[in-house]
Amino acid sequence: MARIKTRSVRLLVLVLLLCFVAISAHAQTAQEIARKAFASTVLLVMEDANGQPLSLGSGFFVRDGEIASNLHIVEGAARGYAKLVGTKTKYNIEGITAVDTERDLVVLKISVSGAPLSLGSSDTVQVGESIYAVGNPQGLEGTFSQGIVSSIRQVGSDKLLQITAPISPGSSGGPVLNSKGEVVGVSVATFRGGQNLNFAIPSNYLKAILVKAGPVNPLTIAKPSKTQRSILSDLGGRSTEGVTGGKLTWDSYTQSGDYSFSLHNQLRESVKNVYCLVIFYDTANIPLDFSLVTNSGTIPAGLAKRVKGRVEGSVEQLNSPPLGGFHGKHPSWIPPRAPRSHVEFRILDFQIVD
Repeated sequence: MARIKTRSVRLLVLVLLLCFVAISAHAQTAQEIARKAFASTVLLVMEDANGQPLSLGSGFFVRDGEIASNLHIVEGAARGYAKLVGTKTKYNIEGITAVDTERDLVVLKISVSGAPLSLGSSDTVQVGESIYAVGNPQGLEGTFSQGIVSSIRQVGSDKLLQITAPISPGSSGGPVLNSKGEVVGVSVATFRGGQNLNFAIPSNYLKAILVKAGPVNPLTIAKPSKTQRSILSDLGGRSTEGVTGGKLTWDSYTQSGDYSFSLHNQLRESVKNVYCLVIFYDTANIPLDFSLVTNSGTIPAGLAKRVKGRVEGSVEQLNSPPLGGFHGKHPSWIPPRAPRSHVEFRILDFQIVD
């Protein structure tokens, strides 16, 4: 009888040990997940036809030479490149192999191989489950954050994962992983009612378009019209919406290129580290030059901040040529003075102040 009890105890211990090993084989440490995710995550920089940046974002390898990201990052871009985390080499985006306009997903073809991440099932995700988000906020490559699934939102016939892991605009398109290191969502920074809410597109939608992926198509996706709706339409703006630039003035008497403009924070939260690209055009609406302005200070909710910049004096002269015979004397040339030609503002990135 004693031998039987001893064998039973040994068998029970063996079963428990095997269960522990099985669980350990599936669950991974945060360090292991981060290491695997960094090997797959890329920084995306999208540009217009003149090579000037339109947006920053993130993406990750889902197959050899193919990366997944958010559609809104590439909308309106003429070209772009991807850069692996921790490297300096830039790889041109060759085109698009799959797209889902309703769920803000796109699969891009690039000229480099990567380490694809495994796609898990988003149907098994539960509220309270631990998740990890990886991306490139403010262009800071390889940012890893931890959180939980705080809710699973029903939007029409679709679902969204609401998560607590912070997602800055530059992290849009990055992977959201579970404790097994599997992708269960694609990050997307959204705002609803001015609040900073973090969402992820469920991975099952990404799986569906990968099955239908076809040949490489040109990178020519126009911005959607106001009548076109996506899964995010009812959640408010996306990416860098909520902060705008405007009211530029030339501020010198000698047309030396000194200027200032206002950054307007339209959100209910304070923001900081605003990256704004200012593009100057001549009277024929041809680009002259651009200037990247960074405001690291805090802009409170609903308020604006004047920031300064400078370009070559010739840019000011071509953008706002003097009125004949009145240069330096006419009231319209007493600073601050408004530009006479077009000036464009592109908010590339910013950070919500917690």
